[in-house]
Amino acid sequence: MAEPSTPVTGGHPKRTLHFGLRVADLERSLAFYTAVGYEVVGDVPETGIGHLTMLKLPDDEFVTIELVHRPGRGDADPGAGLSHFVITVDSMDTTVAALATRGIDAEAPTSPDGSDQFLTTWITDPDGNRIELVQWPADHPDGMTAGDFAD
Repeated sequence: MAEPSTPVTGGHPKRTLHFGLRVADLERSLAFYTAVGYEVVGDVPETGIGHLTMLKLPDDEFVTIELVHRPGRGDADPGAGLSHFVITVDSMDTTVAALATRGIDAEAPTSPDGSDQFLTTWITDPDGNRIELVQWPADHPDGMTAGDFAD
C-alpha cells in the first residue's frame, strides 16, 4: 500500500460514489430505507455478489447506497467492516417525529458542542447497522471539512 503522501499513479480518487450494504431481507430493508426517505433508483439482479438495489435521497443527484442481498445467505453480518454511516437532516425535531410515525425509533438527540443548532442522534436498520443523523448549525458546510478539526 502506498504511503499517504505518495500520489496514486494515474491521478487521485475524486469522490466516494456509494457504499454497498449487505442486507438479510431485501423487502424489509427497502421498507426501512424508503421510510427513512431514500428512493430506489434501479436494481441489478443476479450478480456475482447478489441482487443489487441502488438508493439515493431525493435531493442527491447520485446513488449513495447499494443494498446487496444474497437470498439464502442468512444474516447480513451487521458491523462486519462497517461502523456506521451518516445522513444530514435539516431539522432534527421534524426528522425524528417523521421517523417515529413510520415506526423508526431514534435515540434522544444530543449536541456535540452543547448548542441547540448542532444535533446528532442514531437509528438502526433491520440488520443492526447504525445510522447517525446530523443537524449542522446554519452556517456549517453540507459535510465535514478540515475546519471541523482546526485547533
